[in-house]
Amino acid sequence: MIFLRSLVFQILFYVSNIAQMVFWTPTFFFMPRPMGWKVVRLWAKSHLWLQHVIVGTRYEFRGLENIPTDRPFIIASKHQSNWETYTTLIFFPDPSFVLKRELIRVPLLGWYMAKMKVVPVDRGKRSEALASMARHAAVQYRENRQIIIYPEGTRTRPGAPPKYKFGIVHLYHQIGANILPVAVNSGLYWPKGSFIVRPGTIILEFLPVIEPGLSKEEFTAELVSRIESASDRLNAEAAASDNPPPLALAIRDEGKEAA
Repeated sequence: MIFLRSLVFQILFYVSNIAQMVFWTPTFFFMPRPMGWKVVRLWAKSHLWLQHVIVGTRYEFRGLENIPTDRPFIIASKHQSNWETYTTLIFFPDPSFVLKRELIRVPLLGWYMAKMKVVPVDRGKRSEALASMARHAAVQYRENRQIIIYPEGTRTRPGAPPKYKFGIVHLYHQIGANILPVAVNSGLYWPKGSFIVRPGTIILEFLPVIEPGLSKEEFTAELVSRIESASDRLNAEAAASDNPPPLALAIRDEGKEAA
């Protein structure tokens, strides 16, 4: 049954993506950006609904009180699944993404990203890429936007050792930014590289903001500690649920063996 539900969801997920981008294209590019984000949030909510109806996934959003309402900030999110790439957008009025410039060249998808003025990152010399990223992000930060970045740069397996890259540290230091850490357990139910999408409760948790003023070393330690400890807690919570996903149980057992 899980296989069949996953098959139906995966097909409809990608068909819906293409259909909605084609449907909105004639009007989307004439909309001002704030109205355009309403379209994007509608698109995101449609996929949450699709996953809930077909797979049986439930959602819980915690720490909403930690989202600043009076200042710009950068969202530093744990990245385990496709799920948070669109779900996170629901909570912010004018968000942006830090992403590879190559994605902007993808037909339809890239056009939408260019319209919403994301932060492109060039693949090249590290110093040049960091400088370009910080320059674009600083402009958007001054415009009071909310910039989403995945500190590890790619989706990771729940419970895997963290591998945080320098990009988020550079932005924090160069811009003097407020950082909103985010923990998820989405990879337990829709992991990277897996066709199967499992029922259960996916949790996204906004953690207390890390304010400017820390050294690079202090900030890195604080960011990793907050995100990883919260993500570990969500993994343990899933393992103790009535219908735990197999990966949550595997992580729990690995922890017992390591102890």
